Amino acid sequence: MEDYRQAVILGSVAFYMILCIGVGLWAMRRTHSAGDFFVAGRGLGPLVVSLAVFSSTLSGFGFVGGPGLVYAGGLSSLWMAVVSALGFGLGFYLISKRIRMIAEVRDTFSLPDVIAARFGGRAARGLTALTILLGVLGYMATQILAMATVLNIILSETETLAWVGITGSVVISTAVLLFYSVTGGIIASVYTDLVQGLIMSFAGVLVVITAAGIFDSGFSGVSHTLLVTDAEAIMPFGTLGAFASLGWAFLFGLGLAGQPHVVTKMMMNRNLGDNRLTLPMTIVGYAFAAMLWISIGMVMRALVIGDVALPLAFADEAAPRFLQDYAHPLLAGVVFAGLFAAIMSTADSFLNIGAAAITHDLPRALKGRSLDRELYWARVTTVVLCVFSAAFALFSHYVNDTLIGILGAFGWGTFAAALAPVLIFGLNWKGASPRAAVFSILFSLVFNLVFQVFQIKLPYAMSPGFIVLLASMILFIVISLADGRRPLPRDIDRILEL
Repeated sequence: MEDYRQAVILGSVAFYMILCIGVGLWAMRRTHSAGDFFVAGRGLGPLVVSLAVFSSTLSGFGFVGGPGLVYAGGLSSLWMAVVSALGFGLGFYLISKRIRMIAEVRDTFSLPDVIAARFGGRAARGLTALTILLGVLGYMATQILAMATVLNIILSETETLAWVGITGSVVISTAVLLFYSVTGGIIASVYTDLVQGLIMSFAGVLVVITAAGIFDSGFSGVSHTLLVTDAEAIMPFGTLGAFASLGWAFLFGLGLAGQPHVVTKMMMNRNLGDNRLTLPMTIVGYAFAAMLWISIGMVMRALVIGDVALPLAFADEAAPRFLQDYAHPLLAGVVFAGLFAAIMSTADSFLNIGAAAITHDLPRALKGRSLDRELYWARVTTVVLCVFSAAFALFSHYVNDTLIGILGAFGWGTFAAALAPVLIFGLNWKGASPRAAVFSILFSLVFNLVFQVFQIKLPYAMSPGFIVLLASMILFIVISLADGRRPLPRDIDRILEL
């Protein structure tokens, strides 16, 4: 079997990509309107929604960037992985019911639609759409770079395709993603997410079992190796310390409620009561899949420190290198398909919400109405966004040498700081004011960009997203209290009372 390792891995990845293309063609026949393209007609069952929610959350950030962060910084990023599970519960409790009711009453297609329904006016809608666009570019670059990193490592081990390189891998990955996202929209996205979520959960469990067998005494052997030579990495806060770890915990716990690719899927349930099934299935699926994040990162760090493996050229190679060198060929094939599943499940969601921001929300904010032929322009915009994000991914790799996990954390932080306060307070507090929504979004957008563009480093390795989210929440409360409570539209007022 070992002689056919590369054939098995390539075959698994190729089969998965062909499956995605097939789903795109099937979904194209069910996509007849902008509503179908953006929210799947709000007719999905709890199993599909739950798998779509957790798989689009974990993404290349978790399956590739996560092990890279653990390899580079020890258990610091464990706080991201664990608290995200709690974030699902918090997000569903705070916003899922009311956002689904607003979608039903106001016939909303997108998150900016919901925010405009709650706060009124065009400013909040426009700023939300702009935030989504900027965050999508950062996050999409993360996904494409993650796909290309994985594919490049697979192809580099073959005799005939080693010449493809990272640029060629970006082109191949982007082409497949683009095809099924353009043809099928969110319908293709959520039904590929169904398959992707199952693969990711299965892969996460199998990888933990394999990782435990690398050292003779299992994970205790990993712990012993790190305690002897690199004790700080295995401490509760890793090499980055308490401030960085707890900052990530805050950002990923509350911040999940501001992730548009997650929140938008809460609008797609067929029935309001489905959330009682959707939430536990989401958390269980995520818990299984997230096992890969920590196990691979710690094992690869221990192997390198113990001089069993050569140091990695890039930390983000931890997951694909582990699969190439230490996993059974069949397992490697399944998990490599799982890696692509994790990445594509988020990338297609971002393309969809980015296209909605450009073709549906920004025109409504600027002109008061959507574009004519909205479905056509949504597909055109999807192509443009994908190509631009691929270029940004190559820039990050060649010019800026940015870790996938760090790039993903920027995208998460941008969404969290700008949108979480607006949604959490806006859907749970009648006193939340339109002016507070506008200024908190604007504040967080400006300061997140300043931190990223000027590469400002905070003391104790704290995440800028954490600081900006905290400041944005305080700003929102202060402005709302200063404005005083204003009357709400009757339908929104009744929804907030439930």
